[in-house]
Amino acid sequence: MTENLNNQDLAISKLREDITSMMGMVLGQLERAKTALTTFDINMSNEILHIEKRVNAVELTIDKECENILALYCPVASDLRFILATLNINTQLERIADHAAGIANYILSEEITSPFSDEILSAVQFDKMFETAISMVNDAIHCFINEDTSIAKWVFGKDAILNKINRKTSTIIEEYIVNNPQKISNYLYLFSIMKKLERVGDLAKNIAEESIFLIDAKYVKHKDKKKK
Repeated sequence: MTENLNNQDLAISKLREDITSMMGMVLGQLERAKTALTTFDINMSNEILHIEKRVNAVELTIDKECENILALYCPVASDLRFILATLNINTQLERIADHAAGIANYILSEEITSPFSDEILSAVQFDKMFETAISMVNDAIHCFINEDTSIAKWVFGKDAILNKINRKTSTIIEEYIVNNPQKISNYLYLFSIMKKLERVGDLAKNIAEESIFLIDAKYVKHKDKKKK
């Protein structure tokens, strides 16, 4: 019995190391995507796609580790919550990395041959959108690693910022398309990138919610809205 518990502790410790490593990789991918896009760096875009393969491999490894722990040790209480939270967070992280890779693919697309103009990036608040998304992922990671649910409220608050910017994006880009129809492909790519960043914010929020479940044993997903 004691040996079984020791083996379980070792397996969970290894899993914690791997999910922490995954978090670092994914955050790095998002940061690279911002640099690659703002500098139109083809080499960095290719690097993002290369690292994406490693991210996918680590995701599969973590899923397998979780399955093995559940099958071999039947964890309960906080250990079980950790496994369940890690499984869900692993999926959210992989999706964030997918969005970073998607941005890299846009840069490598033959339809985009030059960086977006500073004018339109400023108009859609691109820098603020990207930095907020990165900050949300970073906060969500710290919430999980430090088991500090107070950080989760920062993530939820910043999501409101992303949503506000996103609501204005379509109107702004539509105006640019009307005035510069020859650049429609570029503008539609930018619109898609902004949507990806909004989605990254949602995924970061999901990670924060899973951390709250892990730490406080409370679900915060799908809470009923207060009746008006």
